[in-house]
Amino acid sequence: MTSAHNNLSSISMHDIQHAVQKTLAEDIGSGDLTASLIDAGRMVSATVISRQHAVVCGTAWFDQVFQQLDAKVVVDWEVGDGDSVDEDQALCHLNGNAKAMLTGERTALNWLQTLSGTATVTRSYVDRIAGTSAVILDTRKTVPGLRLAQKYAVRCGGGHNHRVGLYDGILIKENHLRSSDSISSVLAQARQEAPEGIIVEIEVDTLEQLKQVLDAGAERVLLDNFTIEELHEAVSINTWRAKLEASGNINLGNVREVAETGVDYISIGALTKHVRAIDLSLEFGQI
Repeated sequence: MTSAHNNLSSISMHDIQHAVQKTLAEDIGSGDLTASLIDAGRMVSATVISRQHAVVCGTAWFDQVFQQLDAKVVVDWEVGDGDSVDEDQALCHLNGNAKAMLTGERTALNWLQTLSGTATVTRSYVDRIAGTSAVILDTRKTVPGLRLAQKYAVRCGGGHNHRVGLYDGILIKENHLRSSDSISSVLAQARQEAPEGIIVEIEVDTLEQLKQVLDAGAERVLLDNFTIEELHEAVSINTWRAKLEASGNINLGNVREVAETGVDYISIGALTKHVRAIDLSLEFGQI
């Protein structure tokens, strides 16, 4: 089986294999009753076609579906993860056992169209702020069970990853502050206890809080639900002391304006939370 030129980076093939195994199990269960009607020796060819403009992502998951069902199924890709495709463009061609391809069709497409959806919307945001110094980030607002895959899709779309989980970054939010003695004490403790290389970030929702955390030595600050005017003021107050991240109520209509305030990062939960799958089809033809 051939696959596209994936740069999977921090996600391992074991992660992909395990995720695909679970999704095949939930679809097939005790067996594919409909595919059992097809002659076991029947061979077919098929083509996956995009029905809309998109950024491709998920080729390794797609490949792995058929690898687990029948390793003799051949998948030849015309595109790779991160590539932009047009409406009615062929993405790949498949050849192999009809029963295996029929059984895996839906699961394979689910992976490809879902991850391509995340990559596509990410690219839209990245393109919208082109020419500014801001960076588009994702969040932990991911579909349960798809964290690593969606984080990968964000990278394919040109975005960057915020922390993957609670274990690789410290983000002190409002409820953490309410559970602490003071801003200065929790920041000092975080800096003292953070493992080497771990970013310490603190969330604020007012300009007064921003001044307090900057005075306490904050190196990265999340500006939660600030207006455009407040973001401009925050950048002015900051005077390059900390890295600033804007978050909350940001969409394609206002992201450019947010970026032009001078913040360093813009985190957008909608990249992974509001998933809209890309319209793909897998069309069969007999050999």
